[in-house]
Amino acid sequence: MTISTAVSASDTQIDFRKVIGQKLMLDLRYFCQNTAPTHCRQPLTKLPPELASLLKQYHIGGVILFAENVQQTEQIVSLTKDLQRASDTPLFISIDQEGGRVARINRAEATSFTGNMSIGATYKTHGEKYATSVATTIAKELSSLGINVNFAPTVDVNANPLNPVINVRSFGENPGEVAILGAAQVKAFEQHGVISALKHFPGHGDTHVDSHTGLPKVAHTLAQIKQQDLYPFEHIIRRQQPGMIMTAHIQYPALDSSTVTNKQGGKMLRPATMSRAIMHDLLRGKMNYQGVTITDALDMAGISDFFSPLDAVIETFKAGVDIALMPIQVRTPEDIKAFQSFFSALHEAAQSGQLDQQELLLSKARIDKLKASFINHNLTPSPAIAKATLGNPQHRKIEADLALAAITEVKNKALLPLNIKDGAHIHLIMPDRQKATALKQALLSEVDKDIKISLTSLQAFKPERAKNAILAADWVISAHASPQQSAAEIGGMDDLVELTEYEVSKQQQPKALLELMQYAHSHQKASIFISLRAPYEIAKYALYNQAILASYAYNVDVATENDVRGPAYTALAKVIVGKAKALGQLPVSINLE
Repeated sequence: MTISTAVSASDTQIDFRKVIGQKLMLDLRYFCQNTAPTHCRQPLTKLPPELASLLKQYHIGGVILFAENVQQTEQIVSLTKDLQRASDTPLFISIDQEGGRVARINRAEATSFTGNMSIGATYKTHGEKYATSVATTIAKELSSLGINVNFAPTVDVNANPLNPVINVRSFGENPGEVAILGAAQVKAFEQHGVISALKHFPGHGDTHVDSHTGLPKVAHTLAQIKQQDLYPFEHIIRRQQPGMIMTAHIQYPALDSSTVTNKQGGKMLRPATMSRAIMHDLLRGKMNYQGVTITDALDMAGISDFFSPLDAVIETFKAGVDIALMPIQVRTPEDIKAFQSFFSALHEAAQSGQLDQQELLLSKARIDKLKASFINHNLTPSPAIAKATLGNPQHRKIEADLALAAITEVKNKALLPLNIKDGAHIHLIMPDRQKATALKQALLSEVDKDIKISLTSLQAFKPERAKNAILAADWVISAHASPQQSAAEIGGMDDLVELTEYEVSKQQQPKALLELMQYAHSHQKASIFISLRAPYEIAKYALYNQAILASYAYNVDVATENDVRGPAYTALAKVIVGKAKALGQLPVSINLE
């Protein structure tokens, strides 16, 4: 399909309601039937008539699903079928299924993998192998469920060790490697019927602020931006144009120093999401991107703290972005009324010429073209095929192979592998009881000796008891996950209250861990440290451990009373006891001096 510029915006037959509707993507995470609950947290797992009617009446172009919407295979298939039936046109049904910490579908059912940085750790040995196989697997699973857009891959170059929101979601710090791995994933996703969305343009890798909770600013020079932030996007656009590119709510003064008036009446630098210089002149003009652009969620504080939903969408559309993601909350019947007013105001902006009508038509044409290329409106997913696809043995093997290939030996002073004999005692110091149990069970399954494994959970422990266990142990294995989870990983802006409580409960862990490590070191205990997430923290703990491993992940896929498992723990156990070698290589720099 060719986008025609011959369509006249003055054609009286054009219904701009249909045009505006196709440019909106709503989240349906929660819905409460009562009119005005103070805090609606009822997961939407079935499509209620009110929302089916809204999708149809307003010609909505797409929806995004969260973990609350995708709880069980047959339920997901039923929901995506109902969503498509509610729409007169093919519907974008999207999700954040990056792999690793950002994976919305139940890990016990879907294959979730250990994430992008673990893929980056395999690059020197395996090249594009795991980028391709992971994206292929995720695409097959999503497609079987009726999900046709994946907000992945993340091609931000993680150049900032303090980055709170990207870190292990990045392939690493080398722009060239990030570009190659990102291109491989775009190709694999789209070859298997799922639209990919590169994110977060023009780059979220060198920030110390999470755009869910604030508005980051990147003060790079133009040369830095081109060599680092933009490089993966440029490379992928040239070689493997993705169906979508997602914006970043970040200020880039070297790319656009113009200002916009916020809802407080003040002038501020335009975020990239609202920057025509970035989203149109740079991305479409200089970089020749022909596909669909979509905002990051507009309810994030980087936007919502400064703009009303209506102003945010108008500024976004003026910048040339095709789709507004999560522009206004729809949780209750009262919210539907608010949406109606919001939509009417957008329609008026189109009718009056406040929004360029010709650009709106070109935008819709891009959306139509992408849908025509990927979505068969008459093809419905099969529950039986979905159940046979999700988490099948072949997919789980790829997951396990990646987890093992990524394990990185950062330090080893003749300690690993452990020479374990009957009666040996290992003491584990872990972030919480679940992770401790997962590593304990993994070790026991890999050792054919009669050994004792004791546990200290940093979530709640008695210092004297922990010290006594350290003194009694032959080896001390401690682990930590840094930085803490961001709103993107927990799920979104609805989780900020819970996220704050989580951070408060976790903030004392590094101090407690360091004190226990120092205690073990002062008593000359053979000690291993495992970095379960971004490996930058290794520098802090290196002095007190003879061996250090990095896994880049701590996923637990199965968690029952008697069975706690995850691919990273199985891989770690194999390396610790000598059943496998750690062949991964650090995809980011760490100073161990």
